[in-house]
This record gives sequence, structure tokens and C-alpha cells, in this order.
Amino acid sequence: MENKWFLSMIRDEFKGGKINLEKTHRLLEKLDIPCNYTHVKSIFKDNDRLKQGRITIEEFRSIYRIIAHREEIVEIFNTYSGNQKFLFEKNLLEFLKQEQYALDMRKNIAFEIIQKYEPIEEVKKAHQMSFEGFTRYMGSPECLVFKTDCTEVYQDMNHPLNDYFISSSHNTYLISDQLLGPSDIWGYVSALVKGCRCLEIDCWDGSQNEPVVYHGYTLTSKLLFKTVIQAIHKYAFIASDYPVVLSLENHCSPSQQEVMADILQSVFGDTLLSDMLDDFPDKLPSPEALKFKVLVRNKKIGSLRETRERKGSDKHEDDSEKESETISAAGLPLFKRRRTTKVKVAMALSDLVIYTKAEKFRSFQHSRLYQQFNETNSIGETEARKLSKLKAHEFILHTMKFITRIYPKATRADSSNFNPQEFWNIGCQMVALNFQTPGLPMDLQNGKFLDNGSSGYILKPQFLRDSKTPFSPNKTPRYSNPVTLTIRLISGIQLPPSNHSSSNKADTLVILETFGVPNDQMKQQTRVIKKNAFSPKWNETFTFIIHVPELALMRFVVENQGLIAGNEFLGQYTLPVLCMNKGYRRVPLFSKMGESLEPAALFIYVWYIR
Repeated sequence: MENKWFLSMIRDEFKGGKINLEKTHRLLEKLDIPCNYTHVKSIFKDNDRLKQGRITIEEFRSIYRIIAHREEIVEIFNTYSGNQKFLFEKNLLEFLKQEQYALDMRKNIAFEIIQKYEPIEEVKKAHQMSFEGFTRYMGSPECLVFKTDCTEVYQDMNHPLNDYFISSSHNTYLISDQLLGPSDIWGYVSALVKGCRCLEIDCWDGSQNEPVVYHGYTLTSKLLFKTVIQAIHKYAFIASDYPVVLSLENHCSPSQQEVMADILQSVFGDTLLSDMLDDFPDKLPSPEALKFKVLVRNKKIGSLRETRERKGSDKHEDDSEKESETISAAGLPLFKRRRTTKVKVAMALSDLVIYTKAEKFRSFQHSRLYQQFNETNSIGETEARKLSKLKAHEFILHTMKFITRIYPKATRADSSNFNPQEFWNIGCQMVALNFQTPGLPMDLQNGKFLDNGSSGYILKPQFLRDSKTPFSPNKTPRYSNPVTLTIRLISGIQLPPSNHSSSNKADTLVILETFGVPNDQMKQQTRVIKKNAFSPKWNETFTFIIHVPELALMRFVVENQGLIAGNEFLGQYTLPVLCMNKGYRRVPLFSKMGESLEPAALFIYVWYIR
């Protein structure tokens, strides 16, 4: 029956005799077998017996079998099909229950899978599944390692903003280095498309009263502030409905700040949050309450109450320099007069700053006494790292109450990034990275924010939200609920060949690495499979004990072993440990720049005990 179906699908293509490489590739795609052209080319060459660049129908069948009939899938199919020709619905149900840990075992799930993936009509009508159907099901999105539930917004989005990790970018306008590289609108567009929710805009006075965006005192090129805001308006809510924060690095004179305020209001209109949602609240609103809103993060004159009262009485203040003196009620017995500072902020721009007022970080004690709920801090990576080592618990208590943004140190002129994990471990909400720079930090960023429907907001674990928490990332928590994660790395599927190979070869190995609290950092690796990027088979098992799974990420890296210049990166995939599906799963691979390398993947078996 399979033979008859296969011939009926391809016969017409061979009416004129033999077919060439391009037609072979197209025909494989038509049969729902995704292929990497380099691999097809190499296998075509091996099966073209006369070496004329054209193949017969029988030669095509051989190529099809090599690509579609993977041994490891045949083995699984044969285990569950009694007669080794077809799976009955009960066999498929048994497979789903035993191997895929399917929780959704509704009565007709096997029927639905057969209807969706079985290509042979007669088999489908008989409520059975052929190997052709099974191989298509195993290659489908349903068998990916990333849980389907995590592709939707499933977390409670009604907590205050400070309870979330927020996808954040540093110097978003740069697409290269920090000194000479171009500033480009693409920086904002690509960050927003990736689900970034906090963008940085460096604003400087421009000619003809037009503020500009660039990296001040450097040779980076300039963009008009207006153009940047128009691009953000266009792309702000394509990847996510949740609020976008514009973090202004504001170096403009008061007169050009007034121009900025006008541009923000005219371009964003009602989308711009320019007033409180509630009368005089004492906590930040939720991402849900701020859906489709743009928030401005900048210095602010006075308090929210003063802004509301001044606006209400329609009292205009011409003086753009005002003494800002705020104190928390709890701090009144302990009152210490703060040093008064002259803040050159235009009132028009100040009035647009509501829930994300930028306030200089002085110390945890100072914040405890004086910092208001709507005041946010920016801390450089070096100071933040020192504080996280010396005062981890105090840092966590600080990030429970106040949005804290961590940014790369100034010496990273090449736009390199730090490892964001160490700052997520202490609850920092906005860990800002150079999105234009590929590598491990951005892999972790992209992997973490795959969760919760790639919405750019991830609810922090309970122990980073509870003020009575004893949690510290540097100590294994007594109350933790560790996960024993076991991964059998079975094989590679059409892996990217080495750039140094003239055909489809590579000496492939896989590194499995966990990131999380220091105790959960672990790295293991497979043996090297020589000269095989098409279908390397490892069948090696790795076990990880993860003490704080809520913060842990798993990263798979495929490399080509290099003896002189070190290993060559071929592809990677990173995801949160708690978003991993159990059972036989496919791990898709991405390039260094974050582009999909489909159909390149790893084939693994996952199970864990908690």
C-alpha cells in the first residue's frame, strides 16, 4: 500500500525520464519531507550511478528512504506496531501514554493525529497509521521539546509590574559597536519583533530644534527622535500586547525636551500613558492593566500626586528646574534631609513620566527609607555584580519592591554582553543586553523569553516575590523542589555542515549546559561523530540535578570539532527547564544570529522526576 501511494505521488514527475537535483529537492518538499539543500546535493551525488546529474525513479526512491526513513524512528515504530506495518489507534495511544507522557488523553486524540499526519488515504480511512504518517507526526511541532502550553500567555498577568522579568534592550539604536557603528531604526524594529518590552533611547539636542538619537561623544551616526518614535509606534505591539517602556537617556535641553514631549503625544496618542490608572495608588499596575500602553522612563519633577494636583488646578510652572524632595511615610521618624538637586527636566516631559520614574540608586538602605513605588533604578553591571555577591538577600528584597535595570559597563565598546543569568537570579526585572550582539548571553535572553507566549513578561518565581523569602542564589535553598533531569541524546537530523567542508560533512559533537543559580551550572558533552552532519547517532545519556528549576535554562550547542582553531559553532537551542516536554522530542537549531536552521535538529528523549 505504501509502495502504491509513493509511486502515485511521484510518477508524473518522471514522465519525461530522469530528474535533476533541483527537481529532486522540490519533489522531497512536495512529499512533506523538509530538506537541507546541501545534504540533498550530497546524497543525490552518491545515488546518481551514471554521474550525469540526473536520476531515475528508483534512484529517487533510495534518496527518499535515506532522508525520510530514519533508523531511530523505524525502531520506535516497530516497537509499537504489532505487525510492523501499521499502528492501530490503540498502539498510538499506548505510545503517547508510555513515551510522550501525554496528559491530554481524550478519547479521540489518536484519531485526530492520524487524520492530521497520515498521508495514505486508505490507511487513514482504516483508522491506522503507516510509518509515513508516524515519521511526519514525529517531525511535527507537536513533538518539539518546547511545551505547547508555554507558547501561549499562561501566567497570571495581574501582578504589579515589579513582579515580572521584562525583556530589555541596551542602546537599542545601535546595530554594531558603541563607538563607530551606525545607528539604525532596524535596532528598534528587530528588538520589538523579538518581543523586547524595554527600549533605550539616547536623546541629544539636534539642529533646527529637532532632537536626535545616537551614542553621545562618539562617531555613531544620528537618527531623528521623531523617526525612532514613529518606528516604535508601528511595531510596538506586533509580538506582544503588553506595555512597552521607553527608557530615555536624556541629554537634551529643556526646549528640545518639550519637542520630545510633543512628538511622544502626537505619535502615540492614547497609547501613551500620561496619567495614573487609579487615584494615588501605592503599587504599580499590572501588565494586564497596561496592555497596549507605552510608558516613558525618565527623571521626573516631584511626585505623582503633585503632577495630578498641578494638572488639576491647571497651574503652569514655567521654571523647568524644581527641587524634588520625596519621603516615604515609614521614613518620617528617621527623616534625613536629602541633598537638594537641580534637575533640568522640562515640565512637559516630566508630566509624561508616571510609573517608571528614573531615580539614582544610592544604597539599599536609602531605597528602603525613601524610594517611592514608581521609582526605578539603573545599576551598572560591575556595581550590580559586587552587590549581588556581598548583599544578595538585600538585593532580592530591593527588586521585590522596585523595578531595577542592569546595563553593560561602558568599557564594552565592542557591544559585548554579560551573562544575564546572575541578575535574573536576584530578581532584577530589566536586564538590558545589546540585542545586536550574538552569542551566549543573547541565547540565554532569547531562551528565557520564549516562555509565557514570548510576551516579554515572565512572572518571577514566588521566592523572588515574597518579602519573607529566605532565598539566596548562593546557597542551596532548604525548601527547594529539585528536578532530576535525564536526557538521552539519540541523534542529529540534517545538522548544518562545517563551513570548512566542501560537501555535507562535520565532526559533530553536542554540549548540554544548564544555567541557573551557581549550584545549577553544569556542562556535559557527547563524543565526536566523525565526518557526519547528516545523521550522527550518539545514544548517550546525561543527568542533571537542578536545585532551583524555576530559574534554570538548558542550552544545546552543536559544534564541529576543530583541532587547531578550536571548535566551530554549528547551531544552538536554549529553553527554560520547566518548559521542556517529556518523551521523544525534537530540538530545533538556530544560527549564531538567531535564525532558524530548519530542518536541522537534535532527536532526544527527556524525562524528569520532581
